[in-house]
Amino acid sequence: MASTKTIEIVKATAPVLEVHGETITKVFYKRLFNQHPELKNIFNMSHQKQGTQPKVLANAIFQYARHIDQLDLLKGAVESIAQKHSSLSIRPEMYPIVGENLLVAIKEVLGDAATPEIMNAWEEAYGDLAAIFINREEQLYNEKEKSLHGFRGQKEFIVFKKVAESNVITSFYLKRIDGTPVPSFIPGQYVGITLEIPGTSHKHTRNYSLSDAPQKDYLRISVKKEKGDPDGIVSNYLHNNIETGDTLSVGMPSGEFVVRDSNAPVVLLAGGVGITPLLSMYKALVKNPHRRVIFIQCVLHSGTHAFKQEIATLAHPDVSSVHIYSAPLTTDTLGETHDFEGFLSKEILKTIGITAESDFYCCGPAPFMANALHLLDELEIPTSQIHYEFFGPAEELELV
Repeated sequence: MASTKTIEIVKATAPVLEVHGETITKVFYKRLFNQHPELKNIFNMSHQKQGTQPKVLANAIFQYARHIDQLDLLKGAVESIAQKHSSLSIRPEMYPIVGENLLVAIKEVLGDAATPEIMNAWEEAYGDLAAIFINREEQLYNEKEKSLHGFRGQKEFIVFKKVAESNVITSFYLKRIDGTPVPSFIPGQYVGITLEIPGTSHKHTRNYSLSDAPQKDYLRISVKKEKGDPDGIVSNYLHNNIETGDTLSVGMPSGEFVVRDSNAPVVLLAGGVGITPLLSMYKALVKNPHRRVIFIQCVLHSGTHAFKQEIATLAHPDVSSVHIYSAPLTTDTLGETHDFEGFLSKEILKTIGITAESDFYCCGPAPFMANALHLLDELEIPTSQIHYEFFGPAEELELV
């Protein structure tokens, strides 16, 4: 554990990192990929081009400096990062490489202000943080390896079925190529998929939520076809090039966005492709006769409305689904294809009859998530009852 002096020094650098953190992380990533281009296989290079990943890392470093004497406050963030690292098969030997390049970047940006005393303190502090992640990730690797049909790293899976769920979402059904049963998972979790795309200089790894119920003889991911580069390089390749009989490298299920054990009513709030982890939760929840479930799905129109029939067939007196179209087609009739028009609002939530005792699970793009979380705050829903997954850097929610 870092010494008292190190903690004082690192904590004192927090204001500087708040100002210069993003510059530091941009320098860090540029140096890291120049020195170790093989790490591009692990990092999402689309996020690098968009500039979101440097922002995320800058905020993480700032928060660590700010709370280095109260690390319990960072437990949630540490667990989320460790889960994602384990889905990407991050190895212990990568941490010294990251640490070396990060320290060089700090020195390069801060110049003479980064005194030997400050650099020594940050070297010690980084070592402690790396140890926290290495230990937790090793626990996760061991747990997954020992779980039902589990393994370490990635295994080859074959695509045995491909289904278009809407104009923009396609599902890929996966089985182990060696015939071994697929691993167990908790509804809401995701898997890492690694692809080699012709014409690119490195492999591409992305996490995709598992969209079907567990305890089946397959895994299913459902992927939205994103527009343009760099966002769409992997999703477009999956949609356009991966067919039945092709193989994918797939990691063990990961993630902490899962349904809490409770009999409280549940409200699932899905925006667009954010339906994927919530659909897996829904399929598990409907089996519990003691929980009332409301599934609210927000999409543009019927053309982008995925899984409508799949959701409807599972409904019963305590389970209902609601559809909100923000830009309905002229052929979309209220009451037949959808229940509400416009965007999710307090009025709609009140009309549906949600209760303040409910647990809320939200997933979707930044504008949807920002609106949903704002509405729940206005309705005075306790934060302990709000759980969410966001397909992107969480900091983007604060900018919407």
